[in-house]
Amino acid sequence: MASNSLTSTIRARVPLRLGLAGGGTDLSPYCDEFGGAVLNTTIDRYAYAFIEPSNDGRLHFVAPDLDRSESFEPDLAALDAATLTLHAGVARRIVRQFGDGRLMPWRITSFVDAPAGSGLGSSSALVVAMVEAFTTLLSLPLGQYDVAHIAFEIERIELGLAGGKQDQYAATFGGTNFIEFMAGDRVIVNPLRFKAGVLNELETSMVICFTGVSRKSEQIISEQQRGMTAGGNYDSLHQLKADAIEMKEALLRGEIPRMSAILNRSWIAKKRTASGISTELIERLHDVAFEQGATGGKVSGAGGGGFMMFLVPPTRRTNVIRALNAAGGTASGVHLTHEGAESWVV
Repeated sequence: MASNSLTSTIRARVPLRLGLAGGGTDLSPYCDEFGGAVLNTTIDRYAYAFIEPSNDGRLHFVAPDLDRSESFEPDLAALDAATLTLHAGVARRIVRQFGDGRLMPWRITSFVDAPAGSGLGSSSALVVAMVEAFTTLLSLPLGQYDVAHIAFEIERIELGLAGGKQDQYAATFGGTNFIEFMAGDRVIVNPLRFKAGVLNELETSMVICFTGVSRKSEQIISEQQRGMTAGGNYDSLHQLKADAIEMKEALLRGEIPRMSAILNRSWIAKKRTASGISTELIERLHDVAFEQGATGGKVSGAGGGGFMMFLVPPTRRTNVIRALNAAGGTASGVHLTHEGAESWVV
């Protein structure tokens, strides 16, 4: 196993993402049969992972934002008792694939700038952050596609957590991307480049709002996948994929009003793919935003809670934020980011 000095500390940070269009088409079996397409952009909220040597010969997992920590003998079998399953999943995969199955006395610490169940891809970003930190610690020959694919396999296959494929690739690559998903785990990330004025106008037109409800996406995603297997929600998913393609074209042209119309159309289609995507609270916050001038809006992620996003005329942004906060949400503007997974040695 290649290694930096165990006196070093490795830090990694990975951006969270907003799904602009196409979410749900990155789920199997839809993407395997028809091909999926998603447009997303990363924002100034991050998942962090730190790896440092432990001074007591034990392996430690620490998540201060969850107020949880646990320690083990550095032995793979001991990880079966871990409750911080993402930490255990990453450590297990890395040492099996790259370290001859030998754990070291590390302290792996993580936290995220958003609550669990935020709809911003935070769990996947956290897995990417830990894989990225190990990549630097162990000098692993992994490119961006490798990091994203390993993170996907850890979360979706090895840990069996329900979800699609977009989050790992958005977090690893960063920026605004049109991502295509095909059979055989083929993924193509197409970074979008546009004029600064277009980016500034989009950023100035965006409002995000935390509903105050952290939701578990597994039930919604499982219902969506059951619907795919039965062929019952393909029309809605075809619409979501078409919307991702049209949203990309509108964004490249800086046509914010057209983006709003697509966002609204996608929100209607998304709600048809599973029950529980919208709630009374989500509908109320949606109405409040539109009463104050928002022109487009939907939830980010699977739905049921988490964050909502709105497109708003910039002159009305303050009014929308104020009204959403008064209605029980936690709203703010947001900055878009251009960098993906980053790691460094301390």
